[in-house]
Amino acid sequence: MSTYTFKSIDEWKAALMNLHEGSFFELLRSVLGNIKTPFNKQKLLNDLAALLLKDDIQKVIKAYIDEVDHKIIAAVALLNDPVSRILEAFFAGEFTGAELSAFLINLEERFILYRYKNEESMCLALNPVLKQVLAPFIADTSPLFPGFAAAEASVSAGSTMTCIPDNRGMAALLAFILDTGDIIRSDSAASYPKVRKKAIEAGKRIFPEMDLELALGILFCLELCRFEDGKVVLCRDKIADYADLSLIERQEYWIAAMYICLNEPEARKHFFSNEDTGIPGRRRLRLIASQIHRFRALIEPGKSYPEITLRRLWKLLEINDSIDYWGVKPLLIDLLSIMEKTGLLEKNGECWAYRIIDHSIDINKDNQEPVIVMDSAFSIVLLPEISLTDALKLGAFCLVKECTGNSVSFELKRSSTVRGFDQGIEAEDILELLERLSGNRLDANIRWTIKEWESRYTEVSLHQGIVLYLAEDRRYLAEANSVKSLIRKTLAPGAYLLSSCDKADAVKALNKAGIDIIAQPLSQVENRRDRAESRAFSFAYTRRSFSNLQSSSISPINAEPARDLSIDSDASISIREEFRQALDKMPLAKHERDELRARIERRLVLSKVQLEAKSLRYEKLEARGLDYAGKSLIARQSLEAGSLVEVCWPNPDGELNRIVGIPQSLEKKDGDSIFVFRTGNDTVNDTRVFKIPLRKISLLRRIKQSLFKE
Repeated sequence: MSTYTFKSIDEWKAALMNLHEGSFFELLRSVLGNIKTPFNKQKLLNDLAALLLKDDIQKVIKAYIDEVDHKIIAAVALLNDPVSRILEAFFAGEFTGAELSAFLINLEERFILYRYKNEESMCLALNPVLKQVLAPFIADTSPLFPGFAAAEASVSAGSTMTCIPDNRGMAALLAFILDTGDIIRSDSAASYPKVRKKAIEAGKRIFPEMDLELALGILFCLELCRFEDGKVVLCRDKIADYADLSLIERQEYWIAAMYICLNEPEARKHFFSNEDTGIPGRRRLRLIASQIHRFRALIEPGKSYPEITLRRLWKLLEINDSIDYWGVKPLLIDLLSIMEKTGLLEKNGECWAYRIIDHSIDINKDNQEPVIVMDSAFSIVLLPEISLTDALKLGAFCLVKECTGNSVSFELKRSSTVRGFDQGIEAEDILELLERLSGNRLDANIRWTIKEWESRYTEVSLHQGIVLYLAEDRRYLAEANSVKSLIRKTLAPGAYLLSSCDKADAVKALNKAGIDIIAQPLSQVENRRDRAESRAFSFAYTRRSFSNLQSSSISPINAEPARDLSIDSDASISIREEFRQALDKMPLAKHERDELRARIERRLVLSKVQLEAKSLRYEKLEARGLDYAGKSLIARQSLEAGSLVEVCWPNPDGELNRIVGIPQSLEKKDGDSIFVFRTGNDTVNDTRVFKIPLRKISLLRRIKQSLFKE
C-alpha cells in the first residue's frame, strides 16, 4: 500500500493562486459560476474548497473516476509527485506522451490534479481537499501492475547448461575444468574464452546440453577461475565464498555474469585479462546482481505478468535508484531474456511466469542423510539433496562421468585422487567424506586403494623450484638416462635440483622411467595468492538502494484492492445523462449548448449550477460530422497554439479510430484539406504520422494546454 503524503490545503491554494489571472478566473468561474466584483482571491479559493468538500459533489467526482483516472492517480502517489516526463516514462507502452498529456489536463480541470513548482520543475500532485475520495484509488495499485495466477512451470530446473547449475552441476563443471586445465585457446584469454576443439568434444560427451564457452565465460566473470600459464586454474577461496551465498544470491550473480558475457564486452574484458584490471568489472557485476535482486523482490512467485508490468517495476527501480551505474543501466529486455534462458522466468504468450528454483535443499552444512550412492566401488551418483560445499569437495578428487538432466555422477580414479593430494587433501579426509555422504556404505576395497595411492604419492614428488625428491628405495631413478640428464645438482640424499624450469619436462622424464604417480603439491605462494585475490573481491551486494526501496512503501505487486473502492461506470453514465436532460430543457443558443454538452462529456460538470450560460466563457474546442468549417477552424487554431488534438475517424469496417496527437500542418489536395498530425513525443521511435482528410474526420477536438504551464 502506498503511503502517499498529501500537500497541505494551503499549499494547494498557493499553487492555484500562482496561476495566470485569466486561467485562474476561468477555472473558478467554471465551477462557482459568475464571479461578482469586487472579489478576493483567497475567499474564492475558500469557497472552492468548501464546494469540493460537499458530500454530493464528492460523490460525483468519485463516480466520474474511470480506470485510466485510477491508474494516473495511483501512479502520481506511487511516484511521489513526479514531473510529467517521469510519469510519461512510467506509462510508456500504454499511453503516448500526447495521450497522457490530455488525460492530465482533464484531471486538472476536474480538480483532481494540480502542479506546484519544486526547484526548477513542475511536479504533479493530488488535491488534498479530495483526500477522502482519492485515498482508495491511491491504496489500490493493482491496475498499474496487472498479473494473474500462472500455470505450473514446464521447464525442469537445470535441464540445460544455460540454466543456472544446481549444486551438483556447478561441482561437475568445476571438476571438469580442474581435470582438463588446458581448455582455452591461448590467443583468446584477453577478450573472451574460446574453448579448444578437443575440450568441446569432451564437454559434449559429459555435458551434452552445455554451452561450454558461455559457462566458462560466466565462471571467469564470477572470478571462480583465471587464466594462468596457458591453463585455466580455479580460485579456491573465491569458490568457497560463492558457496557460502544462498541459492537465490548465486542465481542472481550467475544471471549478472551471463548478462555481462552476452551484452557488455567492455566490462567483460576486465575478467579475461591477465593484468590486474578487474576492479571495474567486479563493481559492475555487483551492481547488476543488486539490480536483479531488487527486481525479483518486487515480483510475486507463482504469478504471470504482462511485459508492461515488468517494465513498470523496472522503471520504479530506476526512479528510486541511488546507485551509480556509470550511466549505463542493464537493459530490462536483455535481462528478461537471460532470466528466461536460466529458467527463472517462463514466457507464455505476452505474459511471464516467475519460477524460483526450490531452495529447500540448499543446505551448506553436514548432511544427516545419504546424499551420494556408490553404484560401484569407484562410481558415485550425486543426489539432488547434496550441498554445494560437499559437492565441491567431491569434485576436488573425482572425475566427472556424466552430467545430464537430473543425472550427475562422478568417478574416483587414480589420476583424480592424486590431483586431490596435490591440493593438500589427505586419504583420511577423502574416506571420511565418502563415509559421511554415503551413510557409511563405503566399499572396503576403496579404503585400501586410496591408502595405497597415498603411500605411492609420498614416494616420488616434485617441488616448485624445481626440486626432485626421491625416497630411499626410489633413488635408483636418478641414474635413469631420462632423469639424470635433468639433474643439475644433488642437494641432499634423495633431493635434486633440476635444470629444467618446467615441471612438465620432469613429469615426462619420470613417466619414461616407469613412474605413474608423481606428487605435485601446490606451493605456499600459490595458496597465498588465491587468498589475497579472494579478499580483493567478495560476493556482497550493494544493498543501500534495495534497503531504501523496501523501507519505503513500494511493494506494488502485492497490492490488494481497497474494500471501499468502486468504479461505477453506470453511475457516471447516469449522472451525465441527468445533466444532458437538464441541458436539453434550457433555452440556449447552439454554440452554448455544444460547449456545455462537451463539458459534460469531459466530466467537468459537477452540479446543475455549472450549466448556467452566464457562468461560462465560450470557446469553440471541437467540431463534429458535417461541420467542415468548424473542423477547419479547430485545425488552424491547434496549429497556431501548438495544442494537442483528439481526432476520431471511421475505418472502412465502421470501427472508430481515436488518436491524441500533435498537429503538424493543414495541406490542400484535390480540393480537400488534409489534416496532418503525429502521435507520441519528440523521440523518433515513438512517432507515427497521420494524414486524414477533414471530411472523413468525425470529431476534431482541440485540447487546451495545462492551466499550470511549465
